[in-house]
Amino acid sequence: MASEDRATIGDRLLNGLFVGLQFCLRRLPYRQRISLSGWFASRALGPLSGVNRRVRDNLLLIDPTIEASEIRAITKAVLNNFGRSLAELYSGQEFVEHVQDTPIEGPGLAHLDQAHAAGRPVVLAASHFGNYDAWRSALFRRGFRVGAIYRPMNNKAFNGHYVEAMKRIGEPLFARDTELRQMLRFLRSGGMVAFGFDQAAHQGETLTFFGQPALTPTSAAELALKLDVDLVPIYAIRQPDGVSFRVIAEAPIPHSNAIDMTQALNDQLEAVVRENMGQWLWLHRRWK
Repeated sequence: MASEDRATIGDRLLNGLFVGLQFCLRRLPYRQRISLSGWFASRALGPLSGVNRRVRDNLLLIDPTIEASEIRAITKAVLNNFGRSLAELYSGQEFVEHVQDTPIEGPGLAHLDQAHAAGRPVVLAASHFGNYDAWRSALFRRGFRVGAIYRPMNNKAFNGHYVEAMKRIGEPLFARDTELRQMLRFLRSGGMVAFGFDQAAHQGETLTFFGQPALTPTSAAELALKLDVDLVPIYAIRQPDGVSFRVIAEAPIPHSNAIDMTQALNDQLEAVVRENMGQWLWLHRRWK
């Protein structure tokens, strides 16, 4: 409640509109709800908020020759995926039940199973691709102890119910700047913790992403090196039906140094995004 008391009038207004929209959506059957949320984000939210321009600018930065028709198609897909992901998050247990039996594929699964059986920590490399709550649900279903670091929202009115929605998918969650000690205790106890690496970080290293310099946090690699544990990239790729996923755990990034390991994460994510351009969150100001 204290954080909501610090919310601005604008924060409260936007939060009220969002809460009202989610209330209406939850009256609909699951598949219809997810589809309508994607439609609304791509047809209304994107154009009205101006984020379509940010997607366009990011795409033109990494490829100045990209056709306008392709920009429009990718932008529509990005906003559609964003809207679907929000509706899935706020669907709570319905979403979990829908995706929890999704099989986990990829060479990283054996490493996750071995670490879990041995009570050994794992650092998960997470990105804003597809829907990260889908792979969280799949990992929880397999019996893994999974935590995640999150960045509190700037909108104080929104942040409270956003965090509660994430907790309904699974816990523990650790606020990025205030709960790192708790996160380390959980990790050292044999848990798995997901670290994001695909947003601009003021204290990050200037690495390369899509051929452009991008400030990139190296904390995931640094911690994997410090604790001598696996650094496993994991993705949930939305499928053509719009509501199911493929969950892929990649092989651990070989240990070397934090910069080279993080660049390997960037390179691998870039390859995944190039195969699914509409599923990465191009809304971010990734290249500052």
